Amino acid sequence: MATRFFLISLFLFFSHPALALDQESFAMCISKLRQAGLEAGLPAQVISQHLDDVKLNEKVVELDRSQPEFTSSFADYFTRRVSEQRIEKGREKYRRHRPLLDTLTREYGIPGHYLVAFWGLETNYGGYLGNIPTLDALATLTCEGRRGDYFQGELLNALRILQAGDVDASQMKGSWAGAMGQTQFMPAVFLKHAQDHDGDGRRDLWGSTEDALASGAHFLQALGWEREARWGREVRLPKDFDYQLTGFGNKRPLADWAELGLTLPNGQPLPSAEMEAAVIVPAGHQGPAFLAYHNFRVIMGWNRSESYAIAVGRLADRIAGASPLSQAPPQAPRLDREQVTRLQRILNEQGFDAGEEDGLMGPGTRKAIARYQQANDLVADGFPGEEVLTRIGVYPGPSGE
Repeated sequence: MATRFFLISLFLFFSHPALALDQESFAMCISKLRQAGLEAGLPAQVISQHLDDVKLNEKVVELDRSQPEFTSSFADYFTRRVSEQRIEKGREKYRRHRPLLDTLTREYGIPGHYLVAFWGLETNYGGYLGNIPTLDALATLTCEGRRGDYFQGELLNALRILQAGDVDASQMKGSWAGAMGQTQFMPAVFLKHAQDHDGDGRRDLWGSTEDALASGAHFLQALGWEREARWGREVRLPKDFDYQLTGFGNKRPLADWAELGLTLPNGQPLPSAEMEAAVIVPAGHQGPAFLAYHNFRVIMGWNRSESYAIAVGRLADRIAGASPLSQAPPQAPRLDREQVTRLQRILNEQGFDAGEEDGLMGPGTRKAIARYQQANDLVADGFPGEEVLTRIGVYPGPSGE
């Protein structure tokens, strides 16, 4: 394991350009941060105590600048995050913490199985919190400069957390981007929503499961979670469904979706509740379809990814005893950035407006694929499946040719 790590480290070192941020410029940046802290009202003693030993973390810069070589499919994402092992562990955690979870549901209106699902996705139920010193990460990201203003604000917030005595600096560790604790809160979210639910005088999101789950509940309540409502549900679409009706720009009452032929996966009618929903099809017409309710968007207030929101919702469902999806997500062809750029270029050349040719499979590219599909009598679901890629002239594989 140690040898493998050493070889990987050598590869990363020699395959990345030299860091533009050196120790001298980092020291100058920290000097400016000291002044910014004073101007923000932080005591000089707190600033000196915690910034004197802050270090430039080259791994953080590498991770911030890196882009994944291949696009990640919904199937890959979902299968990794809503695994049978995570479901079983979530059920065990739900049983163990049931009294606390019931209390939090009464206090905040968030059902316990949702809180456990967030906990499971963020840190595998507290099993891995990240090991990068938060001050080092935030100082490095501030001084690296790409999003300096944002990370400077978060660094000052982290100093305020230390000033309040919620955690010792040696224990303040987390992700490379500065997310912390069992719920992976950024410092600004911590200051607004972290709770001392166990009453020990500290908002301890690292060592106290009670504080962490209560803080997650407080955050979701503030985001607008609707009591007694689901996140969404899997549904069955009719064969003649118009995929231009998908997405949050096409929210409709459940009764309208029922009139269009949507049913539960077993063919039973949709519930008659008076609520609106959007249809989400993350893996194209051959994959699962979902109705996304208001709480789906609340979940996206925690993490903006639709795939994340579906994973949270489905993990919560499974923890509560629901069956697996009736339609498993199909594997999408793996495209590297060069192949996605080629796809975007061809779509643009043919007048389908994929936008910037940046090699990223974003909503603009998916809309362009849907326009191409519609013009060529294919199911216009915007999904980059093998058939549409072959017709366009992008072939999944090492070269994309």
